[in-house]
Amino acid sequence: MAINRYRLKHLAKEGNKGAVLANKLLDETDKLLSVILLCNNFCNAASATLVTVLVVELYGEDEYFIMAGTIFTTFLILIFSEISPKVIAAAHAEKLALKCSFILFPLLKVLYPIVWFVNLFVLGLLKILNIKTVFNQKHLITMDELKSIVSDSGHFLPNKNKAIFLNLIDLEKVTIEDIMLPHTSVESINLNQSIDEILEKISNFHHNRIILKNTDNESIFGVVEIQKIFKFLLKNSKEKFTVEDLKNLKDDPYFIPSGTTLYKQIQQFQDNQEKLGLIVNEHGDFLGLISLEDILEEIIGEFNIELPSKLSKVTFDQDGWIVDGGITIRELNKKLKLNLPTSGPKTLNGLVLEFFEEIPEPNTSFKFHGTAFEIINSQDKTVKTVKIFK
Repeated sequence: MAINRYRLKHLAKEGNKGAVLANKLLDETDKLLSVILLCNNFCNAASATLVTVLVVELYGEDEYFIMAGTIFTTFLILIFSEISPKVIAAAHAEKLALKCSFILFPLLKVLYPIVWFVNLFVLGLLKILNIKTVFNQKHLITMDELKSIVSDSGHFLPNKNKAIFLNLIDLEKVTIEDIMLPHTSVESINLNQSIDEILEKISNFHHNRIILKNTDNESIFGVVEIQKIFKFLLKNSKEKFTVEDLKNLKDDPYFIPSGTTLYKQIQQFQDNQEKLGLIVNEHGDFLGLISLEDILEEIIGEFNIELPSKLSKVTFDQDGWIVDGGITIRELNKKLKLNLPTSGPKTLNGLVLEFFEEIPEPNTSFKFHGTAFEIINSQDKTVKTVKIFK
């Protein structure tokens, strides 16, 4: 019963005969328990009877000798028949289970009529008590249980692989807002700018795609790839490049509703052959953007730290860390091993504003979820820098 079922199935698939038999026995747990307990109780009862007979033969029917023989027999049964074998079996479950299966499997075949007869009464009693037993059910585990298994795998999994597995498991819980680039940090081009201003801005861009905004209401007009602009400029002179050419190079924006999980979004990126999405809420307001690269980095870790959006937002200080207010709560928890809630605000700035319900002044300190914070800098209706104490 203590054997690792997944390890057992793996050995059975590899053709281990003991594993195959043990797997079959465990598929019929009620019959397996019956044959074990039948033999076990028969041996215990037989040994107790034998000792009683021996005591009577040697010392007569004196009740003190019979009592002493009963106590002695109980002690031997507990030590050699019950506790010691079970402790050894629990400690070496795989080794003993595979070997014992060669004995128990044929024993079950031989004693099957008795086992069936005994189980007839057992199942009848369980039916009267309305107790349901499903032993042949597959041993399914939840995501949280799988996460615990990976976390507790110790040296069997390298730390990097363990982190990737845990990140994959979290894809169904984490939403796109948790890792998106907020709209306040998104680089964009307004189409009412001159072509020289646009080209100057393009030359300083750090992303592969640029968001184009309409001249009237700042609404999103489209998305254009930097590579397309460079190809156009290679074929044509810079002087011939116009705003209309830029409009012709754009692709229609790909909008994503807020609240979408990363697991679902990575599938949608694949199905729609997209690599970048613009996140909007139920009112159509632009919240931020997310790329396929962002989701991949959430799984395997950052691999492009030269972008301004990827620069470290956490710097070590004497007795804590200086943290950028725009850092996401999820990233902050990962880097500093904190346990801040991620169900509410998605950034540290949002968390502070929700806590105070106003813009706090610099040098204001507070404690939240057992962690001490101090506001270093706040301006433009946002908290720019926060110190987190160890």
